[in-house]
Formats: sequence, structure tokens, C-alpha cells
Amino acid sequence: MATLTEELAAMRLAALGDGTVPGRIPPERAAIMHRVTADQRTSGYRARMPVVGSAMPGFLLPDTDGTMVDSAAVLARGPMIVSFFRGAW
Repeated sequence: MATLTEELAAMRLAALGDGTVPGRIPPERAAIMHRVTADQRTSGYRARMPVVGSAMPGFLLPDTDGTMVDSAAVLARGPMIVSFFRGAW
């Protein structure tokens, strides 16, 4: 059974290739991904991230249908799970 590190390395190889084996992501798009990742790292976002176990601030955000969701209203009914995903698909 592969370790998580090995599985992630295999996924990275499949996506980006290794110079001898092409990946499924075209090189020009991979370059954009690498640039954005570098920009994020230099932005200092990690210093502003909440630590594990800290309370999440209240929010009002749209769900996948565009309906606004108030975290206080959800929490009044019971526990809440928040999942973030990127992409416009």
C-alpha cells in the first residue's frame, strides 16, 4: 500500500509530467499554476490563517445555488460543516 506522500507524488507526475513524461496539464497552464502558487506563498497568507481548532468567524456566503447562507442561522439548528472548493465548474 502506497503512503500518502507516494500517492501525491504519483498524482503530481500524472498532472505535470517530469520533463520526460508529459502530464495531462498543458505546460502553459502548469506555468500559470506555479506562478499563482508562488504569488500566494510570497503574500504571507499563512501568517494570517487561523490555527487548527480556532473558532471560525460568522459569515454570510452564497451556496452552490447562489442562495445566501448565514452561519449563525445554520448553527442555531445544529453543527455545521463548511467545505471550500475552487473552480468555476
